[in-house]
Amino acid sequence: MIRTRCIPLFATTMLLTALSVRLIQSAETDGIEVPLGLKPIPASKSNPWSVDKAELGKQLYFDTRLSVDNTVSCASCHAPDKGWSNGESNAQGVDGQRGGRNSPTILNAAYHKMQFWDGRASSLEDQALGPIANPIEMNLPVEQAVEKIGKIKGYQEQFQAVFGEPVSAENLAKAIAAFERTVLAGNSPYDRFKAGDQSALSEQAQAGMKLFFGKANCSGCHSGANFTDNGFHNLGVNFHAESPDLGREIISQIEGDRGAFKTPSLRDIARTGPYMHDGSVKTLEEVVEYYNKGGTTNDYLDEEIFPLKLNPEQVTSIVVFLKEGLTSDDYPTVKPPKLPE
Repeated sequence: MIRTRCIPLFATTMLLTALSVRLIQSAETDGIEVPLGLKPIPASKSNPWSVDKAELGKQLYFDTRLSVDNTVSCASCHAPDKGWSNGESNAQGVDGQRGGRNSPTILNAAYHKMQFWDGRASSLEDQALGPIANPIEMNLPVEQAVEKIGKIKGYQEQFQAVFGEPVSAENLAKAIAAFERTVLAGNSPYDRFKAGDQSALSEQAQAGMKLFFGKANCSGCHSGANFTDNGFHNLGVNFHAESPDLGREIISQIEGDRGAFKTPSLRDIARTGPYMHDGSVKTLEEVVEYYNKGGTTNDYLDEEIFPLKLNPEQVTSIVVFLKEGLTSDDYPTVKPPKLPE
């Protein structure tokens, strides 16, 4: 079997406070200083980052006027107080409609090479407009969204100031993406432990960390600074349902990708439940037990998935590491801004 692998303007000082973002001078990043443990954010050549652009994107992110009936915003399904997800198995859009997949967190989406569970968007800019136009999410065709936002005086002024031109679909996406790049989670007890603070993790969390990187080999897929390989894997979750979600195969048209979904980051994972692509697993304890039993057998199950033979104490230690060790002290709590009129 062959498999493929593959987030008038305010004064600058006020904006910095509002966004909780610090600037650094670097030719290699978008100018955002990242928390301990994270790598620099790669610069976007087509969408250079700026404080003013991110503030504009922040307003758009929280603005329900980007939905057809003014009831749903990006923050409705990716809320700061719910792990930048929504705390439910799936998302609710306009008219109470429900999708079939869990809302992926926005946390550290700036590092993802592909967006959405199936990787159908190659950048945050490519991702930004999808939910707006999606009939079961915000249900506002992009051209109508541009027209609607373009009629609001405050947005007219800000788009001119930031982009030097009126509202457009391209700049709408760029602004939202600029804000989403500031939603970063790092500086966890694990990061401080790795930096030399041996008191940052409890003994049980340290035991879980050793299992995570050792016997359990969780790091085989949840690797690197963002705890994801940016690949797609079949775990067998609901694979035997009457109408299973085919995942990455829908996009790649490669049979080997059947039932494969993107590896999520484990940063602040305790805040972002429920889990898996369909939100069918409610707790981290259940997640680790699912891996411990070797997932659900199917013809496309990843070779990395097999029974781990962990005892209950070891399962608990891994859960403690995930909850205690990877919960950020710099969690980005962002309050909804005042919106333009």
